[in-house]
Amino acid sequence: MSDSEEHHFESKADAGASKTYPQQAGTIRKNGYIVIKGRPCKVVEVSTSKTGKHGHAKCHFVAIDIFNGKKLEDIVPSSHNCDVPHVNRTEYQLIDISEDGYVSLLTESGNTKDDLKLPTDENLLAQIKSGYDDGKDIILTVMSAMGEEQICALKEIGGKN
Repeated sequence: MSDSEEHHFESKADAGASKTYPQQAGTIRKNGYIVIKGRPCKVVEVSTSKTGKHGHAKCHFVAIDIFNGKKLEDIVPSSHNCDVPHVNRTEYQLIDISEDGYVSLLTESGNTKDDLKLPTDENLLAQIKSGYDDGKDIILTVMSAMGEEQICALKEIGGKN
């Protein structure tokens, strides 16, 4: 190799932390999180079955997708590892609702976040819109996991007179 050769590397990898972490199936409990069929889910039911003389005990998970509400099931040997998503909840103040269904949010650092759509949940959507129309200060809770984000809750802080 000579000194005149130049090497260019194109990095496609994400420098951030992994979207999931491994956890032994037997230690995952109800109300915990698990990845089933590539989707982040909240566990609603866990049952463990002991199989034959030389078999592994198996964990049967029933879970609900945290973003679209679909019910998913999985059966995993209790000694094996499952993927568990990193689930974060962040609170932002609502600044504006655009006509195309996106919200403008104020982050803690004072910047704006404009890439989130209004939630599909009718009840939550109605609460956000009526509170915004009434001129109330609204804090939205945004849940993020595995590269997806969605508004999951709201609370009002002191109203304008």
